[in-house]
Amino acid sequence: MAVMVSQREVLAQDMLQAWLRYDELLARHTTFRIGGPADLFVTAESEEELLALVTWAREQGMDFLLLGAGSNILVSDRGVRGLVILNRASEAHFIPYEETVPWTDRQGRLHAASGASLSRLARQAVQRGLGGLEWAVGIPGTVGGAIVQNAGAHGSCIADVVLQARVMDEGGLVRTLCPEELALGYRTSHFRRGRAENPAEVILSADLELTPQPQEELEARMAEYFAQRRVTQPWLPSAGSVFKNPPGDYAGRLIEAAGLKGMRQGDAMIAPEHANFIVNVGKARASDVKALIDRARRAVARRFGVELELEIQLVGDWHESCNA
Repeated sequence: MAVMVSQREVLAQDMLQAWLRYDELLARHTTFRIGGPADLFVTAESEEELLALVTWAREQGMDFLLLGAGSNILVSDRGVRGLVILNRASEAHFIPYEETVPWTDRQGRLHAASGASLSRLARQAVQRGLGGLEWAVGIPGTVGGAIVQNAGAHGSCIADVVLQARVMDEGGLVRTLCPEELALGYRTSHFRRGRAENPAEVILSADLELTPQPQEELEARMAEYFAQRRVTQPWLPSAGSVFKNPPGDYAGRLIEAAGLKGMRQGDAMIAPEHANFIVNVGKARASDVKALIDRARRAVARRFGVELELEIQLVGDWHESCNA
């Protein structure tokens, strides 16, 4: 009897044959410049390739990790077991108001694949006189990662503009989720339940709401935000804010008040510019960063009675004693 082979399976096999890499060092693909090797590594350049590779990994019973811009994560020195899929699906187009579907009164939309650069889209929106993303200038993340994390800055976040997200669920069905189903909260979402590896749902694309505003005002606001980031945040490699801000306070203030600003462990350092950042000053290891994370947590809990919660995600092959 003939065996039916799906188009996704054929595409995945072709990609793996042509582009699969072994023991790829993930430090090359994270903003921290930290991370051990991936057993298997391949890049998805389109939504179709992403679908095919995830489907293949699930059919093989293989662990897999989706990697976007590599920000907001700390990859273990031991690396990641299974398949790492670098998401470079970056198709995006702006939909003018008159072309939007009747069920919404929105002023315009942006449809973007999950691997599209959030910062690049923010600049493109401003050039078109469309507001809603200018807060994202300088944020080294993708659309998919921004939704998983509910990324935000300057009093705004992705939850303010997302209309819907297209996802593939655990059974391979492609569905559209509304904002309520995304459950976007402070630096969290429906997708942050559980570990980053083997996600039950994979974000394929999203539609974002944008509103017409004077381009000059948007450009001025974007320049102000960018200048503020340059002054208040470190320039050395990091993963962004390490901890979520506790209610009514700031993680950076608490860590600084505990006397830890500037503290080093190997080549990892709590940034002098902002104590809620840990930077790589040379050849820092993930274990160095984890040691500083644990020390900051203990010091803040002991002095202020506040339990700091991680904003970044620990991914890869960690010791069982490491608490993510």
